[in-house]
Amino acid sequence: MKYDIQVTKTTQSNLPKVDFNNIPFGKVFSDHMFIADYRDGAWTDLRIVPFGPFEMHPANMTLHYSQTIFEGMKASKNQGGVPMLMRPELHSQRLNKSADRMCMPHVPEALFLQALHELIGLDSEWIPSLPGTSLYVRPYMYATDEFIGVRPSETYKFVIFTCPVGAYYSKAVNLVTEQTFVRAVNGGTGEAKAGGNYAASLLPAKLAQAAGYDQVVWMESPEFKKVQEVGTMNLFFVIGDKVLTPSNSGAILKGITRKNFLEILAKRGIQTEERDIFIDEIVEAYMDGTLKEIFGAGTAAVVSHVASLTHNDLKMTLPPLEERKIGNMLKAEIDGLRNGTVEDVYGWLTPIKVAAEV
Repeated sequence: MKYDIQVTKTTQSNLPKVDFNNIPFGKVFSDHMFIADYRDGAWTDLRIVPFGPFEMHPANMTLHYSQTIFEGMKASKNQGGVPMLMRPELHSQRLNKSADRMCMPHVPEALFLQALHELIGLDSEWIPSLPGTSLYVRPYMYATDEFIGVRPSETYKFVIFTCPVGAYYSKAVNLVTEQTFVRAVNGGTGEAKAGGNYAASLLPAKLAQAAGYDQVVWMESPEFKKVQEVGTMNLFFVIGDKVLTPSNSGAILKGITRKNFLEILAKRGIQTEERDIFIDEIVEAYMDGTLKEIFGAGTAAVVSHVASLTHNDLKMTLPPLEERKIGNMLKAEIDGLRNGTVEDVYGWLTPIKVAAEV
């Protein structure tokens, strides 16, 4: 299905103002954004307009009851300069899964994908080309009813904007297990990419940083024995010749980078296990010398190497980065796919079509 998306181009591009050799993450925004409004059971007024602020009523329901969900994805250019997306359909599907949990409407996958193509096609010059850089893409939806009272909104706004970004993490991180606060529990909103989940993570992270750590490893309550995630990323361990990651139990986000990693590892014949992982077995592996790597997996950083993990009084220091075979391989594979230096044997990449071709 082809949607009628009205396009209003900016009269003054901000592109000449950008220093692509020094791009702070999440602070520089491209020229345009896509907007759609949900009214009377349908998405209407589909448009691409110059990037800018919204006017919002003080009783906007999302400000009070947090009906808001989002996705994070990247666009890059291959060696021929063609803009590319990696598995955009999975992001559309996950957005709608989040919408289900937060009692929000679906965005049709065809609309999601067409909006991506037209927006990124229009702002393709904003895609940086230096190693480790990309165009970060943020689709999100929020409630727009002007009403004070706990019920689902009847109207919503779906928006996509983009921003050129540099590397998200520049160094290996030092972690501590979190044994007071929890990120999510089965039956909660942990599988939804919902704004409130991230707000709830801020205090534990701030306390960990005040204590000299970079982030926390979330544990499952009430026993605080099973590990879940690291900060806002899925978590991987390399023990011996196996790569372990916690199973998607309902409290853990179904990460698309996580999924990519598991498929890459399977194709390479590397043994993986998706299961409950207990902190005691991580400590045991560290003590017997078989704990080789810990890393986070996410769209923004791709791989976030862990320098150390502290649990109670034990600080587990991991081997130097140059010895991290699995994490380095996975990051190189994803980065290589994005920039076209690695052949896409998986069929994951989709070239961006300019607006006239969509």
